[in-house]
Parts: sequence; structure tokens; C-alpha cells
Amino acid sequence: MKYYIIAGEASGDLHGSNLIKGLKASDPQAAFRFWGGDLMSAACGERPARHYADTAVMGLTDVLGKAGKILGNLRFCKSDILAWNPDVVILIDYPGFNFKIAKFAHQKGFKVYYYIAPKTWASREGRNRKLKKYVDKLYIVFPFEIPYFQKAGIDFVYKGNPLLDSVDNHRYSPASHTPYVALLPGSRKGEIKRMMPVCMEVADKLGCKMVVAGAPSRSPADYAPFIGGRSNVELIFGRTYDILKYAQAAIINSGTASLEAALIGTPQVVCWSTSAVTAFVARHIFKVMDHISYISLGNLILNKEAFKELIQEDFTADNVVAEIRALDLKARRNRMLDDYAAIRQALGGSGASLAIAESIYSSLLQGQR
Repeated sequence: MKYYIIAGEASGDLHGSNLIKGLKASDPQAAFRFWGGDLMSAACGERPARHYADTAVMGLTDVLGKAGKILGNLRFCKSDILAWNPDVVILIDYPGFNFKIAKFAHQKGFKVYYYIAPKTWASREGRNRKLKKYVDKLYIVFPFEIPYFQKAGIDFVYKGNPLLDSVDNHRYSPASHTPYVALLPGSRKGEIKRMMPVCMEVADKLGCKMVVAGAPSRSPADYAPFIGGRSNVELIFGRTYDILKYAQAAIINSGTASLEAALIGTPQVVCWSTSAVTAFVARHIFKVMDHISYISLGNLILNKEAFKELIQEDFTADNVVAEIRALDLKARRNRMLDDYAAIRQALGGSGASLAIAESIYSSLLQGQR
């Protein structure tokens, strides 16, 4: 089979790489063309048609500023799909771009599978109509999505969450031999620009060592202006799981990393901020979506605050310092670790990536008969 896979972010590159490994095990004749990153490249031995570092956008203002580039990428992607003529187009999250490709691919007669469902349960429920109309098979990865998509009348496949495989199969080794607080400021430039100044102030106030996990799509130049001459701040690339595993605590930009920290067992505080325009739109959406109380996947899974979320104006150096110090309290830390165990249990066992790949290949085979 020929698989055209589109991932637009670092988390999608991770999921895409594990999916490729599963597809290669299920389908020895598998051929791949993809949008993604270094992990997907390593998994299939091919270069991406587009690297996610060149396609990622964050928030409404970033979309408006990069409109021309986005349109150019869309045109290229459509023509590339037609030229390669895959058996299936697999979309991984990244809904702003991927919904447009779903419509195009469906209209051109290609099978369209969506892996890592778009978060319509958090915003823009109107996209569910597009899921029904343009997507042949939807793969979800969170247990709380099951009743939501059942109620929405959308067929889906649930085989567990592939992050368990990534976390449990990693070979860990210490990233530093000095006690430290980990900082994961996100993979997009906009996230780094908003997280780093506040977190450098935190490093100054705490007076401890801080290890920054550099995103795979970024370079030292993206962090250097914020780190400055601080001797207590170290930037390390390519070892995010190691950095999390051995940290005393972690400051994490909301996203996949917060769930990875929970599965690894690192006490954390989640921080998130964006432009005033995007924040206004988001708050309006969350008022409408009254069933959503949290922005972090771990908290959403439990529907309770397993760890603190400091959002927008609450994301200040003083608040982060207070929370990091509170995590030193044994009772607070133990309570969080108990919640982490509940999160892990809710996600089910290992083997999700292979199970999803087997489902994809099996359904394509049935479609050929």
C-alpha cells in the first residue's frame, strides 16, 4: 500500500513515526510519502515532502501573518497527492490544514483516514460535519473522546493511546547530574517567545538549575536571546524524555508534553499564554463549550486538576515559583503521582501504535476486495 501521511507538529511527528513502524510491520510492501519531521524520516528512511518546522502556526494572529505561505503549502500538498496517487491519505491532528486536505482528497476519490482526532470536543464542533462528510475512518486516542463522538454520531476506532509505547520503550539516561527543574516551552516560535521570558525570571527567583528541552524543529538561536548569560540555565536538544525523567519538577507548555510528563511521572505545572486576540476567541469558545474545564490532556482524562494550570494572566513568574515550591511538599507530590497512575490506567495498555496500524491495513485490504 502507498500511504500519504500529514503531520504538522512535533507531537504529530512522534505519532506518525510510531504509526509508520506499525504499518511497516503490518504491510511489508508499505511505501510512504509524508509531511512531518526527523522521527518520521528515521522510521521510513525517506525525507519529508515538507518538514513541520516550515508549516506549524500558532493562534489566530500567526495564521493571518502566514496566510500566503499556508496557501502555497496547500497548493503543493494537493498537487503532490495527485502526483503520488496513494491508497490512503492519513491525517494526524493539525486540523486547520488537514480539514482542507480531507475535503480535497475525498473529492478526488482517495481514502481519507484521520489519526489523532481533531479536538472538536474543545472548540469548533461544526467541524464534526466535515468529519462525517470527508473522513472514511477516524482513530481516537483518549477515553473521554468515546462518549463525545458517540453522542455526535461519528463512527470511530479506539485502540488505546500510542504515547504509552513511546514513554515505556524509551531507554532513559540522566541528562544532568545536578538537581534541576525542567522547562518545556513548546515547539513553535510563538510559544517559546511567550514562555521563555517568564520562565527565565522563574530561574532567577528560584536560584536553581533549569534545563530547557530544545524542540527538535528549533535551533539554539531561538533560545539564546532569552537565556542570555545565565550560568544556571542549560539548553539540551534531543533528550526530552530524559530531561523529564530525572527532573525534580517541570514547567510545561500545554500540549502533548504535559501528558508525557504524567506518564513518565514528573511533577509539573502547565503554563499557557497567547496573543490577546487568540485568548479572547478561546475564552468565548470555552464559555460555549461548558463541558470543557481544563486545557491539559491529563486533567481532561481525569476531569479534575491533577496538576496546576496557569493560563494567560495567571502565568506569572511569582505564580510559577509558588507552584514549583509547593511541589516539594510530600503530600502534594504523592497526590499528583496517584493521579498520574489513574491517567495511565485510563489510557489502557501498550501496543496502540501496532493495533492502529493493523486496523488501517486491514480496512484497506477489505476495501480492495
